[in-house]
Amino acid sequence: MDPRQILTPAETADELAGTAFVHTGERIDGAYRTDDFASAVALLDEVAAVADELNHHPDVQLGWGRVSFELSSHDVGGVTARDVELARRIDALAAAQGARPGN
Repeated sequence: MDPRQILTPAETADELAGTAFVHTGERIDGAYRTDDFASAVALLDEVAAVADELNHHPDVQLGWGRVSFELSSHDVGGVTARDVELARRIDALAAAQGARPGN
């Protein structure tokens, strides 16, 4: 699959099923709850390392016990396989740290 091909929500539904991420419009959104601020920062720190590895970086909102992500391939104006891969990697990191899906 062309990594720059824009995907529709129907095309990403199976890949995102069971994760905290939802594809709506031109982006994928996901959010997690943690026990405290330090846990949210620790999750974000791990996500930062993966984002650098993939050279694909999410928009992030961080707060006490919560972190949310917006994924989009800005260079093509929509969601691509790069975003789906990053969403799946973030979800695995969150699960390993005990973060829970939700705002």
